[in-house]
Amino acid sequence: MTYVVTEACIKCKYMDCVEVCPVDCFYEGENMLVIHPDECIDCGVCEPECPPEAIVPDTDPQAETWLELNRDYSDNRWPNITRKGEAPADADTYREEADKYKKYFSDKPGNTDG
Repeated sequence: MTYVVTEACIKCKYMDCVEVCPVDCFYEGENMLVIHPDECIDCGVCEPECPPEAIVPDTDPQAETWLELNRDYSDNRWPNITRKGEAPADADTYREEADKYKKYFSDKPGNTDG
C-alpha cells in the first residue's frame, strides 16, 4: 500500500504533510504536491496532517485515478521537497472547490529555491 495525493491539493498545497514525512517522499509541482509511491513506507502520518484531505491510501477508490500522476511527476519531473514551505496566500479560497484538475493543474515543477 502507498499513499496518494489527489486533486484536493491543487491550488492549496499546504505542505503540513512534508513536515511529518519520515522518508521525504513528497515532490513539489507549481500548485500541488505528489508522493512517490515507491518511496512511501505506508506509515500514514501525512494523511491526517492534510487540511483539504487530499492524501488517501491507494485502497481508496479515488486513489486509482491519481496513483499514476503521483508516480509520473515524482519520478524525475518535479523536485523532492523535504521542508514545509508556505502555502499559497489564497489556498483557503480553493479548498472546497471541485474539478480543480481540469481548471488549474500545472505540470510545471515547484519552487526549487532551497
